[in-house]
Amino acid sequence: MEKNFLEVDKLQTAFQTDKGEVISVEEVSFQLRPGETIGIVGESGCGKSVTSLSLMRLLGHSGVIKKGSITFNGRDLTKATEAEMRSIRGNEISMIFQEPMTSLNPVFTVGNQMLELINLHMKLPAKEARAYAVEMLTKVGIPRASEIIDEYPHKLSGGMRQRVMIAMALSCKPKLLIADEPTTALDVTIQAQILELMKKLRDESNTAIMIISHDLGVIAEMADKVIVMYAGQVVEEADVFTLFDDPKHPYTKGLMDSIPHLEHDSDQRLFSIPGTVPTIHNMPKGCRFHTRCQYATEKCAHEKPPLLPIQPESDHRVRCWLQQDDPHRAPIQPRTEVIA
Repeated sequence: MEKNFLEVDKLQTAFQTDKGEVISVEEVSFQLRPGETIGIVGESGCGKSVTSLSLMRLLGHSGVIKKGSITFNGRDLTKATEAEMRSIRGNEISMIFQEPMTSLNPVFTVGNQMLELINLHMKLPAKEARAYAVEMLTKVGIPRASEIIDEYPHKLSGGMRQRVMIAMALSCKPKLLIADEPTTALDVTIQAQILELMKKLRDESNTAIMIISHDLGVIAEMADKVIVMYAGQVVEEADVFTLFDDPKHPYTKGLMDSIPHLEHDSDQRLFSIPGTVPTIHNMPKGCRFHTRCQYATEKCAHEKPPLLPIQPESDHRVRCWLQQDDPHRAPIQPRTEVIA
């Protein structure tokens, strides 16, 4: 078995705001081997994208990695210089960003931006570099790629811009591909094509993939293992089959129950988790999910649960007092009101 070439250990990321320093991501740990895919799921505001931006060291002037380490291929990226990170980004680690319009430079053509990346990392002659850029655009389903390469981003639809970003991310065959909502704004046909392209890259180049998505169907299809994030913390971690077959954390169960199923009655309403994700300025005490949890107890409201294995030596870990106090207990009756 190949050893981990990405190890994130107790990552803590903070931002300076007008109200002082706030912690956006806390105690996030996971490992990834070559050719393996990890999925990160959770609602908006749970810290998924900040985790990925921490790996890329793209937190801006207000963000900083306060604690923990990010070991990639034997190097701790938290201690790397900016020059070292520039050589890694786009070459060894590529990222498909969530917002293609803000990620592409509006004053340069698609070709200018792709060729800059290809020339920087692959050193191809100009004619070969352009031909390779057109080939990558064609692979991600862009029609008339030889013409689109000379267009400006504002002339393309949101889906087309997203595919340009994916083509750029895949062009240097990175060792690690971070995909933040890679199929947003794409129709189902193109979505399937993009996912197949990512699988092909993984299989041919032994590329590791970290995929962030609200779409649990995409996670189920792509991931080998999954981490569920809530309010900046990992609340559950397991291989993809275990997580979907036997979710343990009430938040994970809520996400699963919100998925429509063919066997449901047409008039059956989908489950909805009450409340919203807390802001980073106002995190609840104790378990961060207790204000929305229908199973919450007084202990949940006052004591922080650790992330522990369900069984000794198990890779299935959960951050929940209900599981840790008695993992074999029968399901308790839900509260009619959550604890404020």
